[in-house]
Amino acid sequence: MMDNKPYDEAKDGYGPSSSFLLDIAPLVLTAIILMVQFFVFKDFTPHIPLACGILITGLFMKLRGRDWDGMEQRFLKVVKIGLPAMIILMGVGMLIGAWIIAGTVPTILYYGFSVFSPSSFLVSVCLICAIISVATGTSWGTVGTVGLAMMGIGLGLGIPPSLTGGAIVSGAFFGDKMSPLSDTTNLTPAAAGIDLWEHIRGMLPTTVPAMVTALIIYAWIGMGYGAENVDLSSIRDIQASLAANYNLSIITLLPAVVVVIAAVMKMPAIPTVLSGVVVAGLVAFFMQGVGVHDIFTVLQNGFVSETGFAVVDQLLSKGGVMSMTWVVTLTIFALAFVGSIEHYGTLKAIMAKINKMVKSRFGLVMTTYASTLGVGTLIGDVYTTLVLPGRLLKDKYQEMGYKRTTLTRSIEDTGTLLSPLIPWNMGGSFVAATLGIATLTYAPFAFACWLSPLFGLLWVFLDKFIPREEPTVNNDTSTLSTVDNV
Repeated sequence: MMDNKPYDEAKDGYGPSSSFLLDIAPLVLTAIILMVQFFVFKDFTPHIPLACGILITGLFMKLRGRDWDGMEQRFLKVVKIGLPAMIILMGVGMLIGAWIIAGTVPTILYYGFSVFSPSSFLVSVCLICAIISVATGTSWGTVGTVGLAMMGIGLGLGIPPSLTGGAIVSGAFFGDKMSPLSDTTNLTPAAAGIDLWEHIRGMLPTTVPAMVTALIIYAWIGMGYGAENVDLSSIRDIQASLAANYNLSIITLLPAVVVVIAAVMKMPAIPTVLSGVVVAGLVAFFMQGVGVHDIFTVLQNGFVSETGFAVVDQLLSKGGVMSMTWVVTLTIFALAFVGSIEHYGTLKAIMAKINKMVKSRFGLVMTTYASTLGVGTLIGDVYTTLVLPGRLLKDKYQEMGYKRTTLTRSIEDTGTLLSPLIPWNMGGSFVAATLGIATLTYAPFAFACWLSPLFGLLWVFLDKFIPREEPTVNNDTSTLSTVDNV
């Protein structure tokens, strides 16, 4: 099985061989191991299967007469690309803990619940989950805390669990996608090599219309449900617990305001996050009476709420650098695996097939959708789903003269937002297990999630919000593509 294809130092990897199946074998075998982990072992931690994938790729390198050192250099280079995102994630862990002890998150929760209205339950649920998810950067945390509480309230109001679940997922994953504190929002632009804020701005044309449309639909559906005999005692109990344990005021919102201002001023992500941590620490010290050592402990290990109210304690017990170790280590494994198969030639082999088919902007975006959905459906790991298409297609966008913001937007539209709608994906499995309803039951009503990629396709057809840049020469084909037709 010796492969005489020479190693091209300039391209830092091997090109496709005469056997496409052999080129994609490491990816396929790793996907099988991941599916065994998810479906047979019922374990949704993909770290070890991805580590096995790196070793499998190394074995295929050996079988084809290639050396491990080159592959190792390559995947370390790809991991290095993700280091800023990983540092941001650890900063986000500190920020979440700091925002909790400063009273920022409790204040957002308190006033968020105040907008709750029985006559607009679904709209309120979607908005509250979106606000909390943007503020904390975690869709899973939002679903597992406020989302779970909303399911119980929805049952009390006589609203079907499928509708409540859809509204929770729409809000939570909208917030996760748009929050600069989110792991997925940081990882996706890092993999494609663009700036975080540029990526967030690029997502607005699909995400905002999808959310507005979803809210209108929820409002329309909600008109069919009466507000008689409604018991909002659980909401009032949560608010009373928050008010009893924190000093809530406009000042406690200052850390969030600082982060927003820094974002508007286009400050780099790391200083933005750290400035939010510092301001939150000061607010915690002066407003909440938290000692300096306690602040440091929370920044490291997170906050453990002890209000005695189960929902509040579950919601506010999080944050800290250590809370991000699961995500950071998974990011390292995912990037290392992608770098390994990139060096081995898997991505070039797939791109050779894609280059024969993609001749237009519609084909380019559809290929992004298909590759992201394919990885998300086949592998089920959210992080590999976001990284692999970005690494695969970033050069193609440059070659055809389109900015990579369209690439990262399309990846998040079909990766982040559709992950909770796929039953065997990490997102879908988590939501179904947490809320106690089947994925396919709530998926049709998670309007914001599946409307976003549809708006993406609409803008492609209309040639709107598809920014251009100067095309680059594709060194593999020595051709320059400037095709603009749909």
